[in-house]
Amino acid sequence: MTKLFGSALYAVARRVARVRAVPALHPAGVMCSGTLEVPGDPEGRWQVTWLDRPAVHRVTVRWSRAAGLPGGLPDGVGLALRVDDADGAGATLDLLFTSCGRGRLGRRLPLPRRDALDGPYSSLTAYRVGDRDRVLTAHPVTPAGGPAGTPVTLAGLRQALDRGDVRFRLCTEATGEPRRMFATLTLGPAGPEPAGHTVSNEPYAHCLPGLRPTRTLRAARVAAYAGSREGRTGRRG
Repeated sequence: MTKLFGSALYAVARRVARVRAVPALHPAGVMCSGTLEVPGDPEGRWQVTWLDRPAVHRVTVRWSRAAGLPGGLPDGVGLALRVDDADGAGATLDLLFTSCGRGRLGRRLPLPRRDALDGPYSSLTAYRVGDRDRVLTAHPVTPAGGPAGTPVTLAGLRQALDRGDVRFRLCTEATGEPRRMFATLTLGPAGPEPAGHTVSNEPYAHCLPGLRPTRTLRAARVAAYAGSREGRTGRRG
């Protein structure tokens, strides 16, 4: 069943990418730099060096429409973070979040929306954080007196970044324990999208000791992205 599902995802992603001549997933987005502030834990309760140690990191962020649906239709929203040299030279960390629902089940399911800041984002798959599995979530921080909404369009995302009011609290969530914040993300003004390609984040390859995604959605993600690459380039893998 798992193999059949993966084959179906591969075929769909390949077909969509071939027709569009752009990636099947997150085909268009806006790039920016940002700051990730990790408060740390002096008691070492995360049991993860990178989370227990206070630090401020520069990050590269891509905020994107998940399916690239036309017009003003609701769409999933992706938030992709890259932290270069996160835990020493060459130790890259990629974190991917997708707009999701609320609650124990909701945080496992992608959710299209019209307002990019009207609700949480989630890693969807669990991460092994220290000694247990937890889902990573990103919660928008709405400034007092801020604008009413952020349309899920490239213009809407860019305008929100250029206003300078986009912040998220990054948290862990798991059944039987309270939500716990591990970092604050502040996004800067929008920059240019790299010409001819999108940034490729690899959360399974770019993770850290004690902070790595479980294998729950790995096969599905690999199949979808492989199909997308072949649809655009004609090359497998």
